[in-house]
Amino acid sequence: MHKIKKELVAASSESIILSLLTNGSSYGYEIIQKVKSLSDGQINWTDGMLYPVLHRLEHKGYIKSFWKQHEKRKRKYYELNEEGKKALSEYQQQWSIVDSMLKNLWRNKCLT
Repeated sequence: MHKIKKELVAASSESIILSLLTNGSSYGYEIIQKVKSLSDGQINWTDGMLYPVLHRLEHKGYIKSFWKQHEKRKRKYYELNEEGKKALSEYQQQWSIVDSMLKNLWRNKCLT
């Protein structure tokens, strides 16, 4: 397995979180586990990495948080809102352009 550089993980973190939240609200540990599972264990986020991004997304107005009782303890859940859906659409367009360019570069090995 190759280790993914932290700069690439950081650059994609907002897009990943917003995408995950399209499936419904989620709490921090669950998000970490989903990312790990979806990346086949190649991306391992920590609390110290995740929560600043969640707070930034909340500050930007893309997500909202709420507390919910789960068994014997409360958990803070995060949920995508309309502004977050718009932001995700923009991220998808941007990542699509980058993805397409890289595929062209790698397929052609070199462009003149």
